Amino acid sequence: MTTTGIDPTRVSALELARLLREGVLGAVESTRAFLARIDEVEPEVQAWAHLDPEHALKQAEELELNRSMGRPIGPLYGVPVGVKDIIDAHGLPSEDGTVLHAGRRPIDDATVVTRLREAGAIILGKTVTTELATFSPGKTRNPWNAEHTPGGSSSGSAAAVAAGMVPLAIGTQTNGSVIRPAAYCGVVGFKPTFGQISRFRILAQSRALDQVGVFARTVGEAAWLAELLTGFDENDPDTRLAARPDWLEVARQEPPMPPRLAMAPTPIWSQAEPDTREAFEELHAMLNERLAGDEDRTEGEPSVPWIELAEAFGQAWECHRLIHESDLAHHLRQEYDRGRDQLSATLCQQIERGRTIAAVDYLLARERAAGMARLLDEYLEDYDAFVTPATAGTAPAGLESTGSPAFCTLWTLAGLPAITLPLMRGGNGLPLGVQLVGARGNDGRLLRTARWLSELVQRETADEAQA
Repeated sequence: MTTTGIDPTRVSALELARLLREGVLGAVESTRAFLARIDEVEPEVQAWAHLDPEHALKQAEELELNRSMGRPIGPLYGVPVGVKDIIDAHGLPSEDGTVLHAGRRPIDDATVVTRLREAGAIILGKTVTTELATFSPGKTRNPWNAEHTPGGSSSGSAAAVAAGMVPLAIGTQTNGSVIRPAAYCGVVGFKPTFGQISRFRILAQSRALDQVGVFARTVGEAAWLAELLTGFDENDPDTRLAARPDWLEVARQEPPMPPRLAMAPTPIWSQAEPDTREAFEELHAMLNERLAGDEDRTEGEPSVPWIELAEAFGQAWECHRLIHESDLAHHLRQEYDRGRDQLSATLCQQIERGRTIAAVDYLLARERAAGMARLLDEYLEDYDAFVTPATAGTAPAGLESTGSPAFCTLWTLAGLPAITLPLMRGGNGLPLGVQLVGARGNDGRLLRTARWLSELVQRETADEAQA
């Protein structure tokens, strides 16, 4: 608690930014409050790979000094942010979750960290990643139940936000590494359209698949942080020169008409656990009831249809594997050649399979992925978003695995924007995420739809509780 009686760890990032901007809270006292929260819960959650309280407080002191001298302050002035430990940040180690990179201290920032600093954020610390952002878990535990996985590979970022240790965090996704841990830990995870956020000075796995995402407690906060990170970077050839989006403003708007949604179970619906199936059937029934009577729909047409994707989409998971493992073998060749005995068996097997993939098979997988992306663009012309599971179920028990990313694979392969919302619970009380997927480039509309759905479900839940 601060001298004002306000606990910075319990207000939204947007509210915290306002309090700091208006001088109600100081950057130093706010940072101290978050460090105190970390002291309280980190021994159980273990979300941080590198945390230097003196470094964090020094940033806060410099921000306050600059402000006192009349220098401009950014929109994130004094707001602490967690950064995944595969993202370079000057002044902190970036060890990528492997002993092979132990002691590595970059002298330059990743582009996303530069943008955080320009916006006035405090880089609170580096959050735990799985081994080289692949499948072998780190030390982090799920804040809801320490005997369950937090997911991966951005495990520390998701867990730190869920546990109130930091209001915002950034991570990466090459398969399901933002959406899955966000869903397991019960926070909002947002991965924008491929190419919106630079990946310069971030550990590379696959140029075709690597994407940056964010973690927050609400849709608006996620929209705000992602918006501040977007933009052209000549060091990332997949970014494009364009005006910065106004995602927060769009997310706050009321839709001009009720959103057009479709349930998209994908070809792997059979992998969904009973809790997930039951929850999505209930969500579907509720949406059908609330959206009934839309004048734009023909008589007898369901408000929210189930979409059966074409058979061609069944190839997505194998296409993703071919692309990912081939690129992984290329980018991690030095680690494998000089230190394979210090890599997990799972990662070694991925690299070894990647080394056997023929160029013709790799190129064919890329062609098929591009074709699926175009076809999904056509499907989504008629909808604001697809509604689909974020994961097969709640976070699995045990810490030996980070769970399956399968319900994220298709959307990542196609480069579509995706967001998971902590709207449901499984029978075990753990969070169960609802994933919304939008058309490429329509991130603002996706965020607006996600905010609308979040508020609708919250109202329904409150009405049920009062009944």
